[in-house]
Amino acid sequence: MSDLFDVLKRGEEPSLPAHRICLVGASGLIGTAVLDESVGRSDMRVVSVARREFALPRGARTEVLVGLPDDWSALIGAARADVLVCALGTTIRAAGSQAAFRAVDHDLVVEVAQAARMAGIEHMIAVSSVGADRASRNFYLRTKGETEEDLGKLGFRRLDILRPGLLRGPRAEKRKLEGLGQAIAPVADLLVMHGKLRKYRSVRGSTVARTVFALVREKAQGRFVHDYDSMQRALRRAGE
Repeated sequence: MSDLFDVLKRGEEPSLPAHRICLVGASGLIGTAVLDESVGRSDMRVVSVARREFALPRGARTEVLVGLPDDWSALIGAARADVLVCALGTTIRAAGSQAAFRAVDHDLVVEVAQAARMAGIEHMIAVSSVGADRASRNFYLRTKGETEEDLGKLGFRRLDILRPGLLRGPRAEKRKLEGLGQAIAPVADLLVMHGKLRKYRSVRGSTVARTVFALVREKAQGRFVHDYDSMQRALRRAGE
């Protein structure tokens, strides 16, 4: 307490403790972007939970807790975080089947969220997908919608759902069609994605990561769904 009084006497701004983020899915495009964007920030401290060790960006203020998914509940508790950021996700092609895809994008995401609630975490930020809808005839979008609905039942004080369009940025896994989409997306965004189509605009992984940091600081309670425009508004509110 005396240190705080000394700071106030000198007219300095007291430094606030950093927000502690438990990041699951750190090796993917969004997870990597979150770690990259955390470099040089004193207001955010990221603790990653992962299956294996992975390369970290130079200067990242992060710890990596490694274990199999069966161990993640204990690791999430050990992270002592204020916010859970879940960037888990795969593709049906990479997973090998619809069942294997659902095991990651629904089952594992919900299990991670349940572990966070058991650890006392009251704020979750989950990366979903534009078009997510439990009533969709598209299996991918239906699974994403069901995941969002099940996360909403877990009693988080605040739940932020991010629904980005095509994600732009480096991926460890090379996807030919997605690579082509990334190349033409900026032009399509300018020429086509207007009005009701704006939510389908592509977005860089770094922009999603900065949106995560903006939302970490928001205090309102409830469930919030963020499309392209909502993410831009969150960034403006935070001055990111």
